Amino acid sequence: MAGRPAHEGPGSSSGRGSRRRRRARDAEADRGILSEADWRRPLVRRGMSTVHLVMLVLLVIWGIGPIVLLAKFAVTPTQDILRTPLAVFPNGIAWGNLAEAWNDVRVSHYFLNTVWVAAGSWVSQVVVAATGGYVLSVLRPRYAKALQWAVLATLFVPAVVLLVPLYLTILDPPVGSSMLNTFWAVWLPAGASAFNVVLVQRFFDSLPREVFEAARVDGAGPFRLFWSIVLPMSKPILGVVSVFAVIASWKDFLWPLLVLPNPDLQPLSVRLPSLQGSTDMGVLMAALAISTIIPVLVFLVFQRLFLRGAGLGGAVKG
Repeated sequence: MAGRPAHEGPGSSSGRGSRRRRRARDAEADRGILSEADWRRPLVRRGMSTVHLVMLVLLVIWGIGPIVLLAKFAVTPTQDILRTPLAVFPNGIAWGNLAEAWNDVRVSHYFLNTVWVAAGSWVSQVVVAATGGYVLSVLRPRYAKALQWAVLATLFVPAVVLLVPLYLTILDPPVGSSMLNTFWAVWLPAGASAFNVVLVQRFFDSLPREVFEAARVDGAGPFRLFWSIVLPMSKPILGVVSVFAVIASWKDFLWPLLVLPNPDLQPLSVRLPSLQGSTDMGVLMAALAISTIIPVLVFLVFQRLFLRGAGLGGAVKG
């Protein structure tokens, strides 16, 4: 063909080499444990399908089995739990365990305390993570790099090392009186999560800068840009932070035990272990089952956002 160099012809060695490289890349992308020819064999296909089914069943049992077993124990008499734990209600269902746990053991009161602790910790973590990530990723002041390194440095400090200075700060804060036996003692330290800030910053880095520039051209200030542009695009990562925040706060034991010595203010994670020695086994199982309701519901509600935001990317299509 006129105008085409001889070395670029359709039959040239470079053309054949590029086609071989493309085929090699395609074969590498399709490579697995079994080749495509192996999958065409009925015996291999049935065997691998059986293996996949068995692994799926094992994963379901491993993941959901403890929750199902706890739900069964919650309505099982204590003697049946001790004698035949895997039997299916040999002596009937003890629905009274739930009512006794809710009323007599005061699980309703501790459950409400846990909701307050988790809600305040969630608000604190979401606000700090969203604003911190916004400053480091979108506003980018001149000291942003130094601030980013300072945030990352806190990730290398073991949490147990911070217990004593943090407790002393709660006991005698720079401003105001002691926050001991107040929910603020749990809410405020929960917001200091460098991991959440880095997580949100990485997500904000993937957002298109053209949208931010267009908003600035239209006259949007920093607050308007954050509230009207960045936050609506950040639902996936905020869902991830919400799941992490609620579950971490719900199961936290050591810090609420230190700063909430008053039993009337303690959450379920602190009170249930202390009630173990004086509570019937069936009633205790019912209390534990009640305490798992919120974390399961939170994950189910935020499941789609969690799975979308787990990759920290794909915020905008197109």
